[in-house]
Amino acid sequence: MAGAGSAAVSGAGTPVAGPAGRDLFAEGLLEFLRPAVQQLDSHVHAVRESQVELREQIDNLASELCRINEDQKVALDLDPYVKKLLNARRRVVLVNNILQNAQQWKKRTNNGVLDPVFGDWVALL
Repeated sequence: MAGAGSAAVSGAGTPVAGPAGRDLFAEGLLEFLRPAVQQLDSHVHAVRESQVELREQIDNLASELCRINEDQKVALDLDPYVKKLLNARRRVVLVNNILQNAQQWKKRTNNGVLDPVFGDWVALL
């Protein structure tokens, strides 16, 4: 029973010790987590696309407000609204950068996991 905690079990019920057992466990864990990671990745991608569209709409609206402000005969002070739009655009860009960094990290770690025993990366695929 001493080695039972560190050994994986094959389909026939026999223990698989050592690196083969770790590989089998890692593959099983990856297959278990893969659908959730793929779903999260697709949601992040969709959010990034909507953020790009939002940024473009904010830019268009800001330029349109500036044009309206220049064309008005009556003095309307639209500058505070333009500044608010540009501040919102800056936040959109910041969130988009955070999402992009998270996706890049996910891509770097997609094919490996950190081995808790040796502390290095182990390729899974």
